[in-house]
Amino acid sequence: MVNRNSKRLGQERSVIREIFEYANERKREIGAENVFDFSLGNPGVPAPPAVNAEIVRLTEEMPPLALHGYTSAPGAPDVREAVAAYIRTAFGVPMSADMVYMTCGAAASLAVTLRALCEEGDEIVAITPCFPEYRVFAEAAGGRFVEVPAGEGFHPDMAALKAAIGKRTKAVILNSPNNPTGVVYGAEELSALGALLHDAGARNGSPVFLIADEPYRELTYGAAVPYPMVHYANTVVCYSFSKSLSLAGERIGYIAVSPRCAGAADVFSAVCGAARALGYVCAPSLFQRVAASCLGMSGDVEEYRKNRDLLYSFLTQCGFSCVPPEGAFYLFMRSPEPDAVAFCERAKRHELLFVPSDGFGVKGYVRISYCVERAVIERSLPAFGALAREYGLIG
Repeated sequence: MVNRNSKRLGQERSVIREIFEYANERKREIGAENVFDFSLGNPGVPAPPAVNAEIVRLTEEMPPLALHGYTSAPGAPDVREAVAAYIRTAFGVPMSADMVYMTCGAAASLAVTLRALCEEGDEIVAITPCFPEYRVFAEAAGGRFVEVPAGEGFHPDMAALKAAIGKRTKAVILNSPNNPTGVVYGAEELSALGALLHDAGARNGSPVFLIADEPYRELTYGAAVPYPMVHYANTVVCYSFSKSLSLAGERIGYIAVSPRCAGAADVFSAVCGAARALGYVCAPSLFQRVAASCLGMSGDVEEYRKNRDLLYSFLTQCGFSCVPPEGAFYLFMRSPEPDAVAFCERAKRHELLFVPSDGFGVKGYVRISYCVERAVIERSLPAFGALAREYGLIG
């Protein structure tokens, strides 16, 4: 009667969303102030002032039809040119507007890009731990999802990647700053990965693409985030303004195809065709223009730094082991018992809600989203302390 896979996906929500909905239910039952919800990567700092100022300006100065009506399917031409100009200026890549496609956030960017590149049976490689929906997007595009465990410190394991890339490999997904670890990959790593993919493409007789998922680019604590197109020609960047501009609910982002990409015009045509087939045409008109005026900006990253430092310091003092985050707004903490799902269930007794790493493709960790109001973290500390005592980490 219905598509079985779609029904399965509809009935089995992602683990992140499952915990988020559980948190909403608990808040209704016992009060929001008594629930410590660290499940969702929902930005907790206000949008930069320029965002609200631009919304006001546009609504006051632009005719309603021009502001709220359809744009061209790939986006308003002036917005696409603004994005291209920003990439040219910020990263030195000769980007042109005809290689930019405006989308409904990074999720749409990834779904469209994978649909554009994949043919049935192609392999999509991702470094784990990684965002769980990569698998959903890849398999929906007809691809086979291949997980490659990260190496030391959750950085890419080049030897493991080389072993995993074969004749059917179409693309590698890269996410830095990384969700869920907060790790930032350096320029040397991107150059090494680019060389590896170049050699694989030469062996295969067709390019192996790098899909760079970049919703956290601006959210770092001093670490430099190299631009992937600089290090590898066959790169497609999937960008979102959801995290940087605290506009998660407005769903705005873009796809940028490297002008140095093999068959760049064909790749972009495939992006346009995939977006058409999926119904992802004409991203929200108002927020296309808002984003174009706020390129490179971010909310107050210092607020995230303070949250990170407070939580990381307290948890490590309690005996928990955490990966020091260099970017994004997640703390990846080792579970004090092998079963991270069981640990999360035990934490629920203290109204502490975070996500087990099983959904991200690894065992034995939990993701704690610290993009919340600082008061939530402060109120949660006694609960974390009680949890540590239950495991004998502190007296």
